Amino acid sequence: MTINTTLPRVAIIGCGGTITSRGTGPLDTMDYPEFGTKLSVADVLEAIPETGFVARTVLVPFREVSSSAITTQDWFALRATIRRMAAEQPDLAGFVILHGTASLEETAFFLDLTLSLEQPVVMVGAQRPLSAVGSDAPMNVIAALRTAAAPQSRGRGVLVVMNDEICSARDVVKTHTLRVQTFRSADFGVLGVVDPDGVFYYRRNDDARAAAADLPLPDFTALADDVALPRVDILYSHIGADGALVQACVAAGARGIICAGMAPGMPAKAERDAYESARRGGVALVQCSRAGSGRVANRRALRENGWIAGSSLSPQKARILLALTLSCTDDLEVMRGVFARF
Repeated sequence: MTINTTLPRVAIIGCGGTITSRGTGPLDTMDYPEFGTKLSVADVLEAIPETGFVARTVLVPFREVSSSAITTQDWFALRATIRRMAAEQPDLAGFVILHGTASLEETAFFLDLTLSLEQPVVMVGAQRPLSAVGSDAPMNVIAALRTAAAPQSRGRGVLVVMNDEICSARDVVKTHTLRVQTFRSADFGVLGVVDPDGVFYYRRNDDARAAAADLPLPDFTALADDVALPRVDILYSHIGADGALVQACVAAGARGIICAGMAPGMPAKAERDAYESARRGGVALVQCSRAGSGRVANRRALRENGWIAGSSLSPQKARILLALTLSCTDDLEVMRGVFARF
């Protein structure tokens, strides 16, 4: 294929996952994680030559692993790679990160909180490996490249592109184990779409961040690449839950616990004493909901009992925000101010 030198340059970084996998055959959409093969970024682009019609790609090998194996150290290394390339190659239109869908929303949120770039960073995955009949990988990669290359994507932070939809890293969650329309923003909807005739945005994603907070808030972009994030655990409330797991988290050294509580956001009654003991011991407590949508408001009971309201963040994203915040401060009011922005 002849390279069109007028096309925008987009860096494409490989982090593994289904989108960089080959299964054992064309009908293997289930066993490939354990029995298939992982591909390099170069292999992926060789399998999708049509990417050459939308961008000039700059290949950046990273770590071809299952997204369930991604670590916080990998996150900081990925952030460092993006920063370095943005500084060394300012003509890059944007970045595309090929990533497994199991933890894609978490990596996206971490990068959104800790990067500050004009160039868009677009996370993309697939539900079906490249080798499968009807794989969503080729069109997802092309849509991600188109989004990263689009001038209107600049200044929008980290985006997630799947199934021709553009979602905010803050809002999007994986909602289905198998379907290609798995990534959803339940409460607030998509930011835009990637249609045959262009990339179109219908709302911005920065309104909540511009709101509130009289206190000076931590600058997560200033965190060193070798920082070790403090331990923050997530506990799921249910009928019959007691304080045993809360006590186990404290014993393991947790500096924070996210309670994925019963809607509208509350732990089981038998857990309360253990949570209160943890709070008195200096453990930060964030109340989220297991419901899947809706806000946990900063109601009186939370304020008076020293909890932090998790707003509409999923428990897994609240965990990232709390860990980053605890890396900077243990002041309860500052932590509440951070969560108030979301």
